[in-house]
This record gives sequence, structure tokens and C-alpha cells, in this order.
Amino acid sequence: MNVYTTEKIRNVVLLGHGGAGKTSLAEAMGYLAGLTSRMGKVEDGNTISDFGKEEQKRHTSISTSVIPMEWSDCKINVLDTPGGFDFVGEMEEAVSAADAAIIVVSGKAGVEVGTEKAWEICEKNNLPRMFFVTDMDVDNASYKNVVEDLTERYGKKIAPLHLPIRENEKFVGYVNVISEKAQKWVGKEVVDCEIPDYSVEYLNQYKELLMEAVAETSEDLMERYFSGETFSEDEIRAALRISVNSCSIVPISMGSNILCQGTYTLLDDIVKLLPSPMNKEVAGINLKTNEIFHANYDFAKVKSAYIWKTIVDPFIGKYSLVKVMSGVLKTDDLLYNKEKEIEEKIGKMYVLQGSKPIEVKELHAGDIGALAKLTAARTGNTLSTKANPIQYGKYEISTPYTYLRYKPKNKGDVDKVAQTLQKMSHEDQTLKIVNDSENRQTLIYGISEPHLETVVSRMLNEYKVEVELSKPKIAYKETIRKKSDVEYKYKKQSGGHGQYGHVKMRFEPSGNLEQPYEFTQEVVGGAVPKNFFPAVEKGLQEAVIRGPLAAYPVVGVKGTLYDGSYHPVDSSEMAFKVAAMQAFKKGFMEATPVLLEPIASLKVTVPDSYTGDIMGDLNKRRGRVLGMNPTGSGKQVIEAEIPMSCLSGYCTDLRSMTGGRGSYEYVLARYEQAPADVQEKEVKARAEAVAEGYKEE
Repeated sequence: MNVYTTEKIRNVVLLGHGGAGKTSLAEAMGYLAGLTSRMGKVEDGNTISDFGKEEQKRHTSISTSVIPMEWSDCKINVLDTPGGFDFVGEMEEAVSAADAAIIVVSGKAGVEVGTEKAWEICEKNNLPRMFFVTDMDVDNASYKNVVEDLTERYGKKIAPLHLPIRENEKFVGYVNVISEKAQKWVGKEVVDCEIPDYSVEYLNQYKELLMEAVAETSEDLMERYFSGETFSEDEIRAALRISVNSCSIVPISMGSNILCQGTYTLLDDIVKLLPSPMNKEVAGINLKTNEIFHANYDFAKVKSAYIWKTIVDPFIGKYSLVKVMSGVLKTDDLLYNKEKEIEEKIGKMYVLQGSKPIEVKELHAGDIGALAKLTAARTGNTLSTKANPIQYGKYEISTPYTYLRYKPKNKGDVDKVAQTLQKMSHEDQTLKIVNDSENRQTLIYGISEPHLETVVSRMLNEYKVEVELSKPKIAYKETIRKKSDVEYKYKKQSGGHGQYGHVKMRFEPSGNLEQPYEFTQEVVGGAVPKNFFPAVEKGLQEAVIRGPLAAYPVVGVKGTLYDGSYHPVDSSEMAFKVAAMQAFKKGFMEATPVLLEPIASLKVTVPDSYTGDIMGDLNKRRGRVLGMNPTGSGKQVIEAEIPMSCLSGYCTDLRSMTGGRGSYEYVLARYEQAPADVQEKEVKARAEAVAEGYKEE
């Protein structure tokens, strides 16, 4: 592939609802650009971008792939993203590397939740965008409905560039709104034709909208517009480019991916209307001078690059996908990773065409490429030179809140599972592994349960390790509400030296739920020698790890040793430790033991129309709604407190209630006493598990 300078590069991300046709569109674009001699199909698992085994099995994208293609002396880096909400992290990474977006909408399904979310992420990142309506060859596809729906939602900035021509209910051509000319597809040729009568009204309407938008780009054009002048095609296109780049106009085009119709025009529009990285503002920090480094994709500045995605694939190897922020990267360059404090030499440089690496000698500022075998590099790291260490801000990726417990099916695979999950978490920023040692469980966090199931499936198919997912244990804790006074004598005789330890202790709430226990002693007269005090505390220390009530960690207990006795020969540290442990168990159960449950501080963001349903559901889950705050975009943030045990499966239920429009986040707020019925149920469940010979892992 040729080397392209900054002004000749277009980095375009494909966004939209799952199943809208992003991958098929990327395939059609690749076919027209000459990457393939035959178009693949998602159903057949032979597309350029869906190259992963899991993607081919599921017939859907689960990771972002890059498809660089050459068109009109430019290089277009097409980033094909998953539309499924379970893989939102992949989409967010791609947006961080893109300079513009094409939001793909199915003409058959119309505007969907994924369309709305794509628009929101473009608004958040001030990303120039255009819509492409697919499935125009399908009988019940309606371009008009999509345009009207988008205009109703987003106002006058929606500007259709084309209108469809149908004959005998078949999609046969289009009317160009700018040139006011109509064309048909006849075989592989495109021929001029008459504008149909039914299109004239819409053509005039959309042309007027374009004229208004063009006029608003300068005072001179505004004067000419009000004086009744018309603009030339070149003037319209120049003004349109300015408006698209400033996000004040969002053009709409359309076509059929399967028939490869409308794709040629789309590729032309990408080159003519969407921005190159040139003159785009981007800044980092020069860590040597602590000054702002204005990279601005300037090839003349010192070299720096941002790792926006990592691929760790057992079949194609490890690649760090980079976007060059300044300068020109070349093979054999020495790059410094300040975050990892390591300098590494670039071996070969590639552009990845799906799974196919194509070697290149240079990557100019603004371009996207892949560096192989950078051992320490991770997503979000900045690569620069040691003389000028630069750091760019990390792009914000969605936080995973859904978690499940996992265990290797084969106990011998423990290390292999850990290594596999580590590799996969380098690749997937929304995957997090947590070792919950207090409750003897390992947890895997993801965006949703389907996301975690996909991870497990990939582990089996790609890494040949099998894990089982199960419901996690809730991190309950135990404490006491009253005082108790107990004694315990540990006496054992087995010939020779025996064991003897005798303690009298008081137990009461310490008032500090942050600490497991407090230990004091009030022994007088040497009833228990001082040298055995540490053994008594050691007994307490071990006893609080698994409480007597339901084997959960104990918090907030104060233990006081005030009396006891000892044997000059048989007493030992071990004997006093055992006596203290047994005294604790007895004293704890006599001091009104209670179960404490973790309470989360929850924020649920939903459109106004769903607030009643959400609050009703939170009440059913023992949640306490604290209030609502409007976000200013037709949404409300509902704030509530809810037991962690009641958040199980919440992601799926929230999506179901809101049609995928709701999102949530939470943090652990505190512990409070669990209701009697919850405590009774949990204690009974734990007792049954012990009775069945269940052993905690």
C-alpha cells in the first residue's frame, strides 16, 4: 500500500444499531476499492472485517476491525464497529481514533436505539458525521420515513443528498439533490434518466434546505441568497464541506450493500465532504517541560502516537493499533513508552486489512497502523521519543458493572485460565478480573451477561480452556448488636505434655465497621500470663475471617480478655489460641449476631418516559429512590440506594424495560443490617451447603 500524507487520509468509523448493515457496507466499499474480487457475506462468515471465529459463528461483529482502502488518490481507514451494546468498549475505542463517522441506518428497520446512541457519541465527541440508509433494495424499505424521523429528532441540520428512484417497487436509481440530476443502474453501468414526478416536490424541499445551509456559511453568500441568487455546484459542495466539518449539517445518502449500489457515491462523499486529520486540534503534555504539546497531526513536529486498541489473537498474534498524532513513524524508530518506562524499537510496521497485515515503511501524522510485538504496550499508552516524552489523555471507556463468578472446569488449568484472561483483558478494556479473597471467589466483570458468555466461548474456541460461570456470592459481613460474657476452657491430655488454655472474655460492638475486631485485656493478678495475650489475639484474628453465623467475614467486634487460668506445664500459645477462637464463636452467637449487606449508591439514566417503570422496579428490588435530576437532553438521572444482592441481572432487565435506552452505574456506599427474612434465608442456605459437604474454594 502506498504512503499517504495527512491531507490525503480519512479515518471514518461505521456506527449504528446491530444488524443495520455496517459490516456489509464495509464489504461493499472494500469490493469497489479493489480489496476483493468477490463480495463476502456476513451469513457465510467470509467478510473482510468479521474474521474472528466467534464473529463467524455468531454472524455478528464483536470487535472493531480496520479496513484501509485507496480511493481517489486518498486513503480511507474504515473502522467497522460492533452494533451490539454488549461490545460498547470496541465502539468507543474506534471513535477515539476516528475523525468522522458514518451512522448506518436500515431503511427497513428505520431509526433504532443504536442509531440514537451513535448520534449521542458523535455529539459527545463533536464528530462530523453523515447517515447512510441501507437495505434500499428491500420492498418495505422507506428512505422517506428515515429522513422524516431523523429530521424530527435532530432538526434542520439533516440534509438528504440523494432521493431514491423506484420502478415496479424495485430500487433502480437515485436523484442527486445538489446537481438536480437523476441516474439509473443498468447492469454495471450508470445512465442518466428523467427525474420522476413523485420526486420533484422532495427535491425542491431538500434543495431549499441545502441552500439555507450554504447561505449560513458566510455573510456574502447570505446576501446573495436573500437577493434571490442561486449557487453553483462547486459553491454548494465547498460550503457543504465546511458545514459538515463544523457539525452544523449532517448529510444523508442511501443505497444497497448487497447490490453494491450507492457505495461509489458514498466513497466519493467521504473524500469530498468528510475531514482529514489535517488542522484538527489535538494536544498532550510534554512530560519533560510540563507544557502543553499541540500535536495537531502535524507531520513536521516530533513523532508521537497513541495506542487506541490492542489485538491479542492466538492466530494472528499481538498488534498495537496506533494513530500517529504528530511526525512520521518509520521502521527501526526507537519509541519510548513513558507510562511503562520502556524504550522499544519498531520492527516492521503494518496496516491491518481485517486480519491481513500489509507491511508499510512509513505512517504519517493522522494515519492508523499496527505495530507488532511491543511487549509492554497497552491500550491508552502514548509512544514518543525519550528526548521528547509526550502523554495524551486516555479515552474514556465504559465501566463494566455486571459480574459473575468463574472457575476453571479443569483444576489443572488454573494458570492457563489466568494467562488467557490477562491477554483478553489487554484486548478488551471493558473486561476486568477481580480476586475476591475475602469470599474465596474469582470474579469476572463485563458490560453484560451476554458479553461475559462471549468471553467464555472465545476462551474455549480460541485458547482451548474451559471455565464455568456462576452467580457470585454477595459480600455479606457479620457483626453483633449486644454484649456477651463467656468463658472457654481448652483441655487436652494425651500422655506427656497436655494442652491447657482457659479464657474469660467479653464481646460487644466496637462501633467501627471498617475494622474486623479490636482486642483489649484487663487481666489482673497474672491469671493469664502476658506472654499468652498475643496468642489470644491471634485466635480472634483467625476467628473473624469466617464468622459463626454464616461463614462471612466479621466486622465491628470488640473482644476483651479479663480473666482465665493457666497450667505451668501444659499451657501453650496454641492452647490459648484455640480457647480464644472457641470463646469467640460462643460469645458471638450470644450477642445477637446480625448479617450486614452491602448497599450500593445507584444512578440510572433513562429517557423521561421510562422514569415511572424504573422507580417501580427499584422499589420491588428493595431500592430507596432518593431523587431525580434532569440531564437536559430529555433524560433523567434517578438516584437510589439498593442492596447489591438486588442488582443481579439488572443490566438485562434495564435494557428490556427501556428498549436499550437506559444505562446505570453504581458504587459501594456502605453496609447496613439485612432484613430478618434475608438473614434467615442466607444462614439457612449456608447451613445446607455445609451439610451437603460443600467446601469453599
